[in-house]
Amino acid sequence: MKDQIAKYTAKLGADRSALPGAIAFAAQDDLLITDGAPQLAELAGATLSRLNALALVAARPALPFAELLIARAGADETGIVPQDTETRTFLHDIPFLRQKDLAEDAPGRIARLLSHRKGIIVEGVGIVAVGAITVEQAYINYSSVFHATFVKYLQDVLRDGFRVPGEEAALELLRRDWLKPLTDDGLAFVPELSDDREEILAEVERVGRYTVERGLVDSFFGNISARAGELIYISQTAASLDELAGCIDPVPTDNSSTTGITASSELLAHRKIYEATGARVILHGHPKFAVIMSMICEKQGCSIRDCWKECPEVRHLDATPVVAGEIGAGGLAKRVPPVIGATGGAVVYGHGVFTIGDAGFGAAFSLMVAVENYCREEYFRRLDGRR
Repeated sequence: MKDQIAKYTAKLGADRSALPGAIAFAAQDDLLITDGAPQLAELAGATLSRLNALALVAARPALPFAELLIARAGADETGIVPQDTETRTFLHDIPFLRQKDLAEDAPGRIARLLSHRKGIIVEGVGIVAVGAITVEQAYINYSSVFHATFVKYLQDVLRDGFRVPGEEAALELLRRDWLKPLTDDGLAFVPELSDDREEILAEVERVGRYTVERGLVDSFFGNISARAGELIYISQTAASLDELAGCIDPVPTDNSSTTGITASSELLAHRKIYEATGARVILHGHPKFAVIMSMICEKQGCSIRDCWKECPEVRHLDATPVVAGEIGAGGLAKRVPPVIGATGGAVVYGHGVFTIGDAGFGAAFSLMVAVENYCREEYFRRLDGRR
């Protein structure tokens, strides 16, 4: 258990979602184990002891967006409802506790919320997330809340402007210190994949790791595949893209085998994209600024309410098409394949980016980087234009 805590503490630091020195885990082994920043570890242990769960993480996010969302919320609000796909599918909403409500029995108040949610925001503390049966689940849920609050905060600021003290400084922190240049420099790709199983598995593992290391996906979200003859080699559902060894399924293109049971929930979308384009590889990530910009629509007087699944329009971010569609076997498996072939990429509303390559992953990865860089630049161009 201690090695798992060490592993996911390191991952929170590596993906820069939590401040070093402000991370703590608690886990139930034969005895309750706590590790990390002392005050947070004490809170984590006291909270977990009130829950029917194996693990809990409490950490201070590397960016103050979660707390700024609380500050911007109305006095009677007790949670936020981001519209990104990760939140809608896995979190539903994100409750929060204000500092004034923690005077008595903070662990009990936190535990009551976590008894029916995977992660919450605690003012003055940070993000607290639970793992029902593994330490990894606690990490995943923390990562999901961090992603959701990042997207929600920047979306709200672009729409409504600054409302509370400290927001301009927070955006400056993001631009000056947190964001790094996004490139594919220094990465090696097989120029043209053969049909050799071992070469494909090794390349899918390597490119999955690149996708995480360059910040194009959070926690276990995103998927990757390569086609070889009548097989699609695709990452398994809930697999972390930086740990794909043993988590890649070879699935017949004609769906004639049950091997697809553990494959990514986007298997149907991948299959339809291959049929429509003849591509050799597909990469799907959740880069933050592409997610944000995909949800900005300037159409007036539209009666559609569930834009993420019902919008019939094809919008564009630069040259890249943006479409709506539910994940899994839902609408995106119908909406992405007809539009992705023209440019090699497509963005799904609130969800992320799909890119393809005709020979290997180099082109697909470079295009995802280019789409996210465009969205980052366009976001700040619009934000600066509001000042």
